[in-house]
Amino acid sequence: MNTKATKTSAAHGDGKVGESDAMKVNNQSVSIEAVGHSLKQGIVHSLAGLNTIETDIVSLVRKTVSDTLRTGGTATGELINVVHHIVMGAIGAAEQVGNGLSMSIKSVAKGVVMGVNDVGGDVVAASAETVRSVIKHGANIGSDIGIIAKHAVNGVIEATVETGGNATQAGKNAIEGAIEEAGKISDLAVKTVKEVLSGVVGGLSDTLGVHTDTTIHPSRTVKKPHAGSGRVSH
Repeated sequence: MNTKATKTSAAHGDGKVGESDAMKVNNQSVSIEAVGHSLKQGIVHSLAGLNTIETDIVSLVRKTVSDTLRTGGTATGELINVVHHIVMGAIGAAEQVGNGLSMSIKSVAKGVVMGVNDVGGDVVAASAETVRSVIKHGANIGSDIGIIAKHAVNGVIEATVETGGNATQAGKNAIEGAIEEAGKISDLAVKTVKEVLSGVVGGLSDTLGVHTDTTIHPSRTVKKPHAGSGRVSH
């Protein structure tokens, strides 16, 4: 008697048990793959939607700024007035939707700089004024000024890089504007903004491969020594 054959037959019988087990394993495998695929598509869709929203905000703000400045001119006073109202509008929209200013402020800042660039305006001045306005109006509604300042500065830098401008200067001016505006609120606000933006300066230098001569410390702004100077001025 072939015991090996008998054991095999007992284990599988007419083959249906073995096939059923295999189907269960296959079905489970297919099910997990389907869930994984579905999750992946959902995340991609969500991210794509977020990117679309951000792109739409940039486009809307850019067009609004450029159209307004073409009508009213690009003089400093008019530029400040336009930036002020654009930021107020963005904050009002964020409050109405209930999304938090940090969700949209980067796109708003980016749109402002691009709109100013489109009409040949002073991008560096616009960068500083945008961040000033963000901090001023953000503080009025209780936003975390450190977070919104960082988003705004990043938006300014991205816009300047994409438009071929002097991102180093625009970034530095935006940071200086942020610190000055925070100083109108409190010493704690200044400390918060400096701490959050200290990494932006280093990132700006690393990303663009350029030298930035300002390093931010929580307690002070220090000028980096240029080659051969041998000293640091406080």
